[in-house]
Amino acid sequence: MYCVIMAGGRGTRFWPSSRIENPKQLLNIVGDTSMLQMTVDRLKKMKNVEDIFIVTGEDLAPKIRKLISGIKPNNIIVEPSGKNTAPAIGLAALHIKNIRQDAVMGVFPADHLIVGYQKFARTVRSAIQLATKNGSLVTIGINPTFPSTAYGYIQYDPNSPEDHLNGYSVKTFAEKPHKKLAIRFLKSGDFLWNGGMFIWKTSTFFEQIEAHMPDLSNQLRKIEKRIIQKQDFTRLWNNIDPESVDYGLMENANNIYVVKAEFEWSDLGSWEAVYDVSPKSKGKNVIRGEGVVIDGHNNLIQSNGHFTAVIGADNLVVVNTKDATLVVPRDKVEDVKALVHYLEKNKRNDLL
Repeated sequence: MYCVIMAGGRGTRFWPSSRIENPKQLLNIVGDTSMLQMTVDRLKKMKNVEDIFIVTGEDLAPKIRKLISGIKPNNIIVEPSGKNTAPAIGLAALHIKNIRQDAVMGVFPADHLIVGYQKFARTVRSAIQLATKNGSLVTIGINPTFPSTAYGYIQYDPNSPEDHLNGYSVKTFAEKPHKKLAIRFLKSGDFLWNGGMFIWKTSTFFEQIEAHMPDLSNQLRKIEKRIIQKQDFTRLWNNIDPESVDYGLMENANNIYVVKAEFEWSDLGSWEAVYDVSPKSKGKNVIRGEGVVIDGHNNLIQSNGHFTAVIGADNLVVVNTKDATLVVPRDKVEDVKALVHYLEKNKRNDLL
């Protein structure tokens, strides 16, 4: 399998730590290494991984080459501009196709937390077998633990188990639901969270792209010629309409299977998610860096070079950087993205 790590994006919900020049995937959010390095290391441990590619933007590519170990410099695939996940995956698939015509490729986010390597490896092996055996598009689904409105959902057919592979035929992909619908999904028992991980043969991917995203397929064929000739393809890339692989492909394609994840997973989509997965001290506080909580409970302190104290307060997120401080109730952390929009509107590029 050839692995593709999706390392674009800004991680705006992790402001003030995440910035344009140093986004979430390059931060040490839950460990001693960056989320991207953790993802690379996890995939390199797998015996059936032949090579690893990273897809990112022009602005981050030099930094990734410098900071991330274990990746060949030429395996950093650079998008001329952000076009969402379908074109990015298509670009990576072209590179892999030119190495091996009918390779299996796996697509993985750069910034998700996965706990339980052996279970992860077993899940991926099952997905590879399904993709190879059935010529299908395979995704990895996460067993939902609460009615989240932050994730897309995958409905599967519980009466279609695929041998011993823990794989099931997919009925439908659902967009991020409102709360009442998420509760219905959870109660039905046949929905999984969409973890954004995909495994398929490159030939299957291009066949399905041609069938369901013909405009993208046409542009990718033109770009492939440019790549083979080592010529610039920016003009062709600019003609591509942005589209997610979920909406453009997975919601329309046939012969899709989902493998249930056996491992623990978090997309670490907000500071609240960091609190959830972090070890708690007395009072159920999380303190990363130098800080203290007195007479307070359920707080997250992310202190970067500043001593940070919280007294007599509960359920706060406090994040310090050298030029900014964020204080927000834990149940309002989704509004951090709105704060970033405010900074953009007011042209505070020094804080972005």
